[in-house]
Amino acid sequence: MSQSRDFDSYAAMDKPRINVTPPGPKAKKLITEEEAITNPVYGRDTGLVVEKATGVWVEDPDGNRFLDCTSGIGVTNVGHSQPSVTEAVRKQADRFLHFCGADFYYDVQTELQRKLMAVVPVDEPVVFFTNSGAESTEAAMKITRYHRRRPRYMALRDSFHGRTFGAMSMTASKSVQRKNFAPLVPEVTHVPNPYCYRCPLREKYPSCGIACVDVIEEYFDTICPASEVAGFFAEPIQGEGGYIVPPPEYFPKLKALLAKHDIPLVMDEVQAGNGRTGKMFASEHWGIRPDVLYTAKGLGAGMPIGAMISSRKITDWKAGAHANTYGGNPVACSAALASMELLSGGLVNNAAVMGKVFLNGLRELQQKHERIGDVRGKGLMLAIEMVKAPNPGKGRLNCEMPLSKRL
Repeated sequence: MSQSRDFDSYAAMDKPRINVTPPGPKAKKLITEEEAITNPVYGRDTGLVVEKATGVWVEDPDGNRFLDCTSGIGVTNVGHSQPSVTEAVRKQADRFLHFCGADFYYDVQTELQRKLMAVVPVDEPVVFFTNSGAESTEAAMKITRYHRRRPRYMALRDSFHGRTFGAMSMTASKSVQRKNFAPLVPEVTHVPNPYCYRCPLREKYPSCGIACVDVIEEYFDTICPASEVAGFFAEPIQGEGGYIVPPPEYFPKLKALLAKHDIPLVMDEVQAGNGRTGKMFASEHWGIRPDVLYTAKGLGAGMPIGAMISSRKITDWKAGAHANTYGGNPVACSAALASMELLSGGLVNNAAVMGKVFLNGLRELQQKHERIGDVRGKGLMLAIEMVKAPNPGKGRLNCEMPLSKRL
């Protein structure tokens, strides 16, 4: 597939390049101009000015080339400006740029719904398109409340679900994201998260018996009646909270508890979804089928699109109960279709295979460097946790390993 660009080809771009100490003069000029007018809420702190990006590489105006370890903050799962994605965008742009998918019909939206329905781990899935992760959170909050007619929600500590008012009310990762915005959406109860390395309950895995699920029953008996909970929101792997991977028993046990009280399980796969963990959706690692699953970020390969996918059994809201203007935009849908084709065509499997190589390498480093406290992750969603004091537990239990390997 031919594609005109003055940037180096994918094949030639195999290493970083520093022409001048970054930020260079051209980058500094743009930064100075931007900082004179920028909104103070933006948290830019890297000094990176993006001039071009392709594959895994980013180039600044001074010709410096960087390996993008941020993936466009979790968005470019198939790489920057991937040729088949940009070609799909171009073709759709030539057809038409926009029609409101909530009011009219067009083929690319229907096709993307079918593709998602075929791979998402939700029984009898129904798709609602959004523009972002936060908007997907809001849609999930609305559908669960509409279905259950209940006023409360539950979520995990250290969670991140977005920064609009409803999503911010679910978020519990940094106080700066909530400070000065109260009152938020009321009756959101945050419960201890399955963070085995720094257990909030001061327990030890596996002898804990997954106490972070058991304690939810205490919340039901004290401050958050189960009969009033519309939905339980969780990231399968907490992103901003620190790439927290739960022990293998956590989500099956949680799902059983919620089913006992007829509480929908809502999985936020905005960051963990779309192949990043070596599965199309991270929920698959634990063999669970959430009642609602939503995603965004990597879905559109750089184009703004999200999807809230709910089980047919709880999708009982009526026409007009929720809608948007740009959700399922035809250009974004086309990008998502191309992205999903790449993911299913080998990139998801590649994330699984290379993730194991990467994870093993990081664990070898952990044995050599006493300030690496923890190594964790799934697929290529990986993290190391650094500690200020030397790590005394080189043989520490790791909740991701099979029990036979831990003992």
